[in-house]
Amino acid sequence: MTMQMLFVGSQRVLLFAASGERSIKLWNYFWKYLPTLFTAAIKFTIPLALLSFVIGLIIGFIVALMRLSQIPILVKIAEIYSWIIRGTPLIVQLFIIFYGLPSIGIRLDGFTSGVIGLSIAQGAYNSETIRGAILSIPKGQWEAAKALGMSSWQMYTHIIIPQAATVAVPSLSNSFIGLTKDTSICGILTIKEIFHRGQQIVATIYEPMLIYLMCALVYLIINTFLTFLQKAIEKRFSKHIVISNK
Repeated sequence: MTMQMLFVGSQRVLLFAASGERSIKLWNYFWKYLPTLFTAAIKFTIPLALLSFVIGLIIGFIVALMRLSQIPILVKIAEIYSWIIRGTPLIVQLFIIFYGLPSIGIRLDGFTSGVIGLSIAQGAYNSETIRGAILSIPKGQWEAAKALGMSSWQMYTHIIIPQAATVAVPSLSNSFIGLTKDTSICGILTIKEIFHRGQQIVATIYEPMLIYLMCALVYLIINTFLTFLQKAIEKRFSKHIVISNK
């Protein structure tokens, strides 16, 4: 009985010691690889998201104007573009650009392919947001601009777009936060963004739970900052709305 108790006790001591050593090992990995993941965010994830969003915003604005135009062919092209992009998975679009285009002689590096794919996808969704924001402007504003003899360019730049921006900002901000998370898909294009870098680390130290939780933490920190920034921008625009209504 005494020998059995000693054996069980020794097992527990060994397990406790092993768990203590493992905890120290995991903490060492955490502090060792956290800067690596933040570096990947700064060098690849954030630039990828910013470039894709800006280009997607331009595409979205152009497509929205095409949808609102009185030219049937432009309306149809814009509708087909939105239908195809919104109706197919982003990962499939990225595969077509990065792995499919080389079959017809067009070779792009991973980062360029990611920017193109994300921008095209973002443009389709942004176009709906922008179109809805423009349509939300009361008809009286359009009529007043025309009554003042403004050209279409003057009407849009001085009257319509500033007001539509206040409506579109919340949705566009949410789109940007979603886009930042979507950059993780671009790891399949060999872009060394956060998630791809995490996969490389896992293949080296074989600690998937720790490393993937660390990846999630980095994304969470970035998107938390973006959420606070979004609230600040919305607050500023809401003040502008209140003042303009007075």
